[in-house]
Amino acid sequence: MVNQARLVELFKTLCLINAPALEERPAVDYVKNLLTEMGLEVVEDNAGEVIGGNAGNVIATWRGTRPDAPRIYFSAHFDTVEPTEGLVIGERDGVLYTESDTILGADDKAGMAAIIEALRVMNETDEEHGDVVLLLPVAEEIGLKGAGALDIQSLDLDFGYVLDTGPPVGTYVNRTATHDKLDITVIGKPAHAGKHPEDGINALCVAADAISQLKIGRVGPETTSNLGIVSGGTGTNVVMPSVTIKAEARSTSVEELDATVGEMMRAFEDAARRWGAKVKIDHVRHYDSYLIPEDSTVVQVGQQAARKLGFTGDLRTTLGGSDANQFNTKGVPSIVMATGMEDIHTHDEHVSIESLVQNTELVMEIVRTVREMKR
Repeated sequence: MVNQARLVELFKTLCLINAPALEERPAVDYVKNLLTEMGLEVVEDNAGEVIGGNAGNVIATWRGTRPDAPRIYFSAHFDTVEPTEGLVIGERDGVLYTESDTILGADDKAGMAAIIEALRVMNETDEEHGDVVLLLPVAEEIGLKGAGALDIQSLDLDFGYVLDTGPPVGTYVNRTATHDKLDITVIGKPAHAGKHPEDGINALCVAADAISQLKIGRVGPETTSNLGIVSGGTGTNVVMPSVTIKAEARSTSVEELDATVGEMMRAFEDAARRWGAKVKIDHVRHYDSYLIPEDSTVVQVGQQAARKLGFTGDLRTTLGGSDANQFNTKGVPSIVMATGMEDIHTHDEHVSIESLVQNTELVMEIVRTVREMKR
């Protein structure tokens, strides 16, 4: 049985360790020590050096008693979208939330706590199991950077589960979008705004012209675009010489994504020509989509375990990314397992204790299902 009090205490402890992206060292050290005490083989890779952070990914192996069973992994990331320094955790009606002006950090400590407690319980009860590897990356929230630097190909894994999406528990994400980023700089011409405004070219006006030609937001059923950050200008008395816009687009269809990004780029290029301005566009494919078939082993095992516990096992599509995008790109079949974290990336983030327990039980049931299989 899941030790609920221990699980909740672990979750709270993980959340209270401040771990924004690239600054996860205290959390990494805590978890490494805990997993070592549990008897796992724990290593930290050099991802921190590669991506400019102060800690690397943690890879912990729980050696199996069923050597012929598939070698699987479970994953959750260390970092949060913003610092949680000063976090105060409250509980109301079985739900954990923040009482401070911070996020809670259930994304992704809810997943991490469930994975660790599941292995604790099974270890204590000497349950038979195959090899289970924990992949605990850093810097997920700033572009899946830790997972991108993780040498998953060398770990000889058959498939695995990333605990990093919202409810309902017992469902899985088997299809996601490709995600592109655009850094757009419009270069106008400065002039004194009071004396000679006609001698200038206002970069913001050029950008506004371009944006007016675009459909921003929901472009199609599974395609979106967004303009997220705008910066520029030197003073109210200067015609704005340049403006930088950070934008993105996502789609489950690469063709639709390419078309959307192409339209965004052309709109700015055309507007620049009309105004006699210039534009510089840096376009990066942030991560690739994946579609894991319903009849694949990773899906079938996940659904069987979920349904045995009374969950639906339903499959979902999301336009959000996770470390599973990187793992699938590197050739290891991976799906995202739902947790109970809700209102993530906001100060209203919360998670129910019941969902933490349910996720722990589901991780254990997946391990039990896999131990009866052959590689």
